[in-house]
Amino acid sequence: MIILNPKLFDEDVEQIPIRKGFGEGLLAAGEADDRVVGLCADLTESTQMHLFKNKFPERFVEIGVAEQNLATVASGMAAMGKIPFITSYAMFSPGRNWEQIRTTICYNNRPVKIAGSHAGISVGPDGGTHQAIEDIAVTRVMPRMIVISPCDALEARKATIEAAKTDTPVYIRLAREKTPVMTTENTPFEIGKSQIFWDGGKKSQVGIIVTGALLYKALIAAKELADDGVSVKVMNLATIKPLDEEAIIELAKATKAIVTVEEHQIAGGMGSAVAECLVGNYPTPQEFVGVRNQFGQSGTTEELLSHYGMNTEDIKKAVKRVIKRK
Repeated sequence: MIILNPKLFDEDVEQIPIRKGFGEGLLAAGEADDRVVGLCADLTESTQMHLFKNKFPERFVEIGVAEQNLATVASGMAAMGKIPFITSYAMFSPGRNWEQIRTTICYNNRPVKIAGSHAGISVGPDGGTHQAIEDIAVTRVMPRMIVISPCDALEARKATIEAAKTDTPVYIRLAREKTPVMTTENTPFEIGKSQIFWDGGKKSQVGIIVTGALLYKALIAAKELADDGVSVKVMNLATIKPLDEEAIIELAKATKAIVTVEEHQIAGGMGSAVAECLVGNYPTPQEFVGVRNQFGQSGTTEELLSHYGMNTEDIKKAVKRVIKRK
């Protein structure tokens, strides 16, 4: 049984930015291994790398607004035995420096860890130019890259600590805004493994697979659907690559219908990865909740989630649609 926050469904559930969990995890990783170094593109506080910088100034490098250099310098440091973490907004890293990440990091299999902060449309008023909703697609396509999208700050902390232990490139996707804390210190995390966070039992009609902070809205949807007599299972898929194919296939066999939920373009995202898995192993009716071939725009988080069809009601509607297709 997965241990979740006992106050998960309370109005006063604690909310912490996911990026803060990354900052705390990086500090812990640095304390555990003096090979860990930090590099940033002039956004240390925004990405929460300042926690590491303040504790280990001699192991921190401010690259400035030069994201291509951020990737290539980190690759060189990794070649010399360091474990570099690089941070910027996801729109700029891996957005602006994709080719450098591909060629100097992934092609050479350097263990650089890329933290893309302010991902998704929840950046809100910053607008479409700063809302990275393509980053899962452009990172998961690269060979040797691990792709992680934590659901909350505690999971981000654990993911960062585990990322430091891998010998491959890693991309960690981080949201800007405060999000509900769904897990606890005792909730397990393992790269490449998913967990069922809501189990409607053997009569579950749909499997909802979620990555990132939208997991909270999926859990609310599951609770409300249960009140309406619709039983579902909700999977937290924090690791998008490598994909937990065995668990996804098991969920599809148990429910015979899948809904994927992500704060990202549907094309090329987590839902696409799930579909690729199922089409070759257990073809299953699937509905996708995410951004549909559009750019972001300015607005509050809730306004944008509603506009792009990614709120609790949209998840419930997707569940009901896919049931009709079974």
